[in-house]
Amino acid sequence: MATVSDSLKDLLRTDGAMCAALVDSNSGMMLGSSGAGLDLELAAAGNTEVVRSKLKTMKSLGLSDAIEDILITLGKQYHIIRPIQAKAGIFLYLVLDKAKSNLAMARRACQETEAALAL
Repeated sequence: MATVSDSLKDLLRTDGAMCAALVDSNSGMMLGSSGAGLDLELAAAGNTEVVRSKLKTMKSLGLSDAIEDILITLGKQYHIIRPIQAKAGIFLYLVLDKAKSNLAMARRACQETEAALAL
């Protein structure tokens, strides 16, 4: 099992990775961060609302399923939000340079980071 800091540093080895954070969606606060390129504290709070909204919508629709990840595609970036299945309310957040990244590999890296994370 890897520490939060080590896990985020490993995640940043993904091609095109700019920054990453581990976020508590109950409070919107970061539990750890690494990299640069965004105001991660602001992004953590904003993406907490994205996660809460999606969970609320799923509940309203009667979907008894779990979010694997949420992908936000911008003109120059990918933003991946991956809830930690073993720890409700916690999610990984990864920002990638779209021109330098492989989305499938980045999603795989998030999955591997989730599996190795010690919380």
